[in-house]
Amino acid sequence: MQMTQIDDYDLKILTLLQANGRLTNQELSDLVGLSASQCSRRRINLEQANLILGYHARVSPDAVGLGMIGLIEVRLINHTSDYVESFHQMVAEQDAIVDAYKTTGDADYLLKVAVASLAELSALISELVAGHRSVAHVKTSVVLNRLKENGLTIAVPAPRHQKNA
Repeated sequence: MQMTQIDDYDLKILTLLQANGRLTNQELSDLVGLSASQCSRRRINLEQANLILGYHARVSPDAVGLGMIGLIEVRLINHTSDYVESFHQMVAEQDAIVDAYKTTGDADYLLKVAVASLAELSALISELVAGHRSVAHVKTSVVLNRLKENGLTIAVPAPRHQKNA
């Protein structure tokens, strides 16, 4: 696989589009300092080189009724191709798993899940542990506050301090 060479203009285009994927070529050209047609060509080249993977709306999990976010560390029983493929298939089919990463360290995988309730999270964990032959161990953390996602800071209310009586 050949590595695509990017210059400072490409990097600036990528940075601007990551913050706002709805920028027009004219808006990009004004911010980058190139013509709109040059920005368009560069954007197309970045897309074709798979450096831009897509455009989407970031929707709050609360807006779609999936306000409970969990992080699940998974360790497999063993790493035979059959067990790994079976686990990968389960991850692909499970809608509640929004991100999945193969990791180093104590866990083999880190899963980010979004569910509607603690009961749904419990059911998902049970399905992972009891319902899947390749999983040896899970460790789950519930997200209390989202501070930063996709490189963007999320507005979080300041903590309220209680007054001493």
